[in-house]
Amino acid sequence: MAQPALFTPLRVRNLDLANRIVIAPMCQYSAEDGCMNDWHLIHLGQLALSGAALLTIEATAVLPEGRISWADVGLWNDETEAAMHRILEGIRRWSDMPIGIQLNHAGRKASTEVPWLGGAQIAPGTPNGWQTEAPSAVPFTEGRVAPTALDRDGLRRVRDAFAASAVRAGRLGLDFVQLHGAHGYLLHQFLSPLSNQRKDEYGGSVENRMRFPLEVFDAVRAAFPSDKAVTMRVSATDWVEGGLNVDEIVAFAKLLDARGCDAIHVSSGGLHPAQQIPIGPSYQVPLARAVKAAVRMPVVAVGLITEPTQAEAIVSTGDADMIALARAILYDPRWPWHAAADLGAQVRAANQYLRSQPHQFKDLFQIGGTATRT
Repeated sequence: MAQPALFTPLRVRNLDLANRIVIAPMCQYSAEDGCMNDWHLIHLGQLALSGAALLTIEATAVLPEGRISWADVGLWNDETEAAMHRILEGIRRWSDMPIGIQLNHAGRKASTEVPWLGGAQIAPGTPNGWQTEAPSAVPFTEGRVAPTALDRDGLRRVRDAFAASAVRAGRLGLDFVQLHGAHGYLLHQFLSPLSNQRKDEYGGSVENRMRFPLEVFDAVRAAFPSDKAVTMRVSATDWVEGGLNVDEIVAFAKLLDARGCDAIHVSSGGLHPAQQIPIGPSYQVPLARAVKAAVRMPVVAVGLITEPTQAEAIVSTGDADMIALARAILYDPRWPWHAAADLGAQVRAANQYLRSQPHQFKDLFQIGGTATRT
């Protein structure tokens, strides 16, 4: 029986991936002054035992004002780095799954309440609130406090902060960095004409709107160890007339590819409240397919991928090289196990869990599962 495409290995620069299932970054809104805590050890630890190929730490702010909410994880000073080191040390003792980090600045979508308390903007000068920054002084929604438009010094400060966080990520031994250029956050705000209304060389034409995200990529690529992967996540469309579209993102992806980007994760939306998203199973896969047709680097598809046969079809037909799971793997942290069982593949499991192999799947677990470390 042929090996399912979903469970074939893939090498991406330094990353030896056991299969094509990756865990997308998922905000937990549970940090304290940017510092990870035991919740993150529990959350990331269970996912590191899932049998997926790699794990991505949630959107991590490069500056305090770049947090989506006051409870976001950060990597901007020694305290946030030390807290992350403790979490990584705990995970790595029991799992050898590659771990990377998504670096982010939320721009005009920063300074919000945590989702389960409504997620509304918190005004500057009130508890847990601060003044937001963006390409232009255009608020995300009517009634919000408008962001401050970043000037030249502000652009330099943000770019340098991304690079400094990449240095810290390298010190922590993280296996890869992903830049968050999607879901309406700062780098996406520069790319979209709906949020970027600048009149200088960073606004106007698509070439100008790409300029700052590319500068950030170059700075991070130079700051992170050269033998390790730097990737990017993008929103391929705003789902709003007159907004960012897939043709522009294909052009952006080509420039990233030429600069040595190691993979691109194709998502969509998040920039404008008027978005009209045709949500359904695999609804973003055509966007990934369009990008994949134009670049050499591996492409990751995401978005309502819930079934093993669905994931297998995406990879086996060449629509994408990998699939990313988020909500689906929160709901079922053993999704890769169940997918391997359904598709007739094998998956690695921790030695402590080998006895759980079901009788009807006698070859599900690879012998010599995830090594335990002391």
